[in-house]
Amino acid sequence: MSPLLTSPLVSTQWLADHLGSDDLVVIDATVRTSGIGRGTRWESAHDAYVEDGHVPGAVFADLVDDLSAPGASIPFTRPDVARFERAVSALGVSNGSTVVVYDAAQGEWASRLWWLFRSFGFDTVAVLDGGFGKWSREGRPIRLGALAPRSSTFLATEERPMWADRDRVERAVDGSEPAALVCAADERAFGPAVPELIPGTTAIPIDRVIDEDTNAFLRPRTLSTVFAPVLDAPEVVTYCGVGTAACVDALALTVLGHDHVQVYDGSLADWSRAPEPVAS
Repeated sequence: MSPLLTSPLVSTQWLADHLGSDDLVVIDATVRTSGIGRGTRWESAHDAYVEDGHVPGAVFADLVDDLSAPGASIPFTRPDVARFERAVSALGVSNGSTVVVYDAAQGEWASRLWWLFRSFGFDTVAVLDGGFGKWSREGRPIRLGALAPRSSTFLATEERPMWADRDRVERAVDGSEPAALVCAADERAFGPAVPELIPGTTAIPIDRVIDEDTNAFLRPRTLSTVFAPVLDAPEVVTYCGVGTAACVDALALTVLGHDHVQVYDGSLADWSRAPEPVAS
């Protein structure tokens, strides 16, 4: 029987108690980042998963390539349904699985994969609160080497309306379809050439959402204070540089019970592009 999830977040103790359970799939979704601003580069952290270790039984997911649209002009553009199905089936995920995702950063990669799963109709997925950093600091078991996942079959449902595009954001800006706009990126990640935020934005960078000592999400009461400026909005659209950190804020809002949250896929990388010419 699959472990029961009662929250979008699970604790390290919950995961320790359920490791080895039938139908539990644990996924390391870490991405290595270098550079800042337009010079940022992303690559798979599979070598760290192998050499530095991982949660016992965890398989590795490649968000850079396998779980993003190939050939897209913006990194981490979400994959289509067929690509997503192939990628997560290869990780051993079936529709009867319980999935726990983590990363070795501040949770943006785990949150991104969590959001992808949910957008394709799969809800028995949670993020490990505090990630691999918290797991390691607590002295919990770590395994070295790669684990070959057992291939399975995963079938997605029709994609849910959990993604915003440029048109949706423009309607929020001009007021024709109100929504609160939240930027989850820290300005330091942009380097000296800080881009202009979308008009009407409330800045809630993820370091205001994650406890710097534990790497875990702040408690709901504190999160409510952090997100107070947008909690009463009929809809919230989160964004960042390319749509990854935005998923951390989206997860936090979900924890707080906000049912109408979208992530702007492409985020500022898309917003800053010149609009396509209108056909005559």
